[in-house]
Amino acid sequence: MLNRILSNDLPRSRWLAILLAVLVLGLAFTPFVFPGVKALNVAAKVLVFIVLVASFDLLLGYTGIVSFAHTMFFGIGAYGIAIATTRLGATWEALAVGVGASLVLSLLLAWLIGLFSLRVRAIFFAMITLAVASAFLTLASQLHEFTGGEDGLSFKVPAILSPSYEFSEEPFLGVTLDGRLLSYYVLFVLATVLFLALLRIVNSPFGRVLQAIRENEFRAEAIGYRVVVYRTVSSILSALFATLAGAMLALWLRYNGPDTSLSFEIMMDVLLIVVIGGMGTLYGAIVGAVLFLIAQSYLQDLLRIASEATAGLPWLAALLSPDRWLLWLGLLFVLSVYYFPTGVVGRLRTAAKGA
Repeated sequence: MLNRILSNDLPRSRWLAILLAVLVLGLAFTPFVFPGVKALNVAAKVLVFIVLVASFDLLLGYTGIVSFAHTMFFGIGAYGIAIATTRLGATWEALAVGVGASLVLSLLLAWLIGLFSLRVRAIFFAMITLAVASAFLTLASQLHEFTGGEDGLSFKVPAILSPSYEFSEEPFLGVTLDGRLLSYYVLFVLATVLFLALLRIVNSPFGRVLQAIRENEFRAEAIGYRVVVYRTVSSILSALFATLAGAMLALWLRYNGPDTSLSFEIMMDVLLIVVIGGMGTLYGAIVGAVLFLIAQSYLQDLLRIASEATAGLPWLAALLSPDRWLLWLGLLFVLSVYYFPTGVVGRLRTAAKGA
């Protein structure tokens, strides 16, 4: 049963299976095991990034396409929800219209980019996508009437998803049963379904062709596969899943702006997570997203504790200052790449083969 759910793509490592089980169960029970607003926000962001990173891995890890326009589709999904609910009200119909319109727009843009750009070499395609993403960011910042400009859009969601909506006056296991909790589990279900769908895509005959194109494009074309068609379809699918991830983010935050979903920093975070987790694995999206976002969210707190504990050594306390958290985050990334060149998932699978 499990083998079928995972599309015959099992972890292939006992330690990886244990790690994935711990992470998934941790995300499933975060509201009850890790109480507090910050922990819930970090877990929700992890769920969003699992979908976003997995969709990018379909493009980079399985097809070999480097694109810097991925956050553009992410932003389209978020803006679709924000604009629709702002104009049509906090209804389920507005959410459906927003998601549907953003998916159609992402499909058209991905098709156009693929049609005009995927015939060129990888570095030129990457530069074209970077230019398109930059232009879209500028456009979103300028169209104040629709997007709210630099200030963004704050909006309401259906009442049942709002924190003020309580299902019970009595807490359950110390947790208030409200709309915020329901919103989290909506994200959890969506992330699970979308991740399993991506897993099915990469393990289908279509996915095998993508991997063949990644390994040797000339040979794949020589045996009869239309490489440009397959790469274009892969680009479109990746864009659609990124759009849904953006919709998930907007649904959780009830706000969207250029820096929230279109920032180039998000693209860099996605690249880092792919490298940490492991390219061409999908499971790396889960491992990488959890490790990176927890480090990003809690490293400052850990450094603050360490700095206070070493107050007797001024030079060490200064080195461990919370203001230097980016330095330590970069150091952790360098160490992870050095000791896990194929990512955490790749390293664990290699170790399992050698055992």
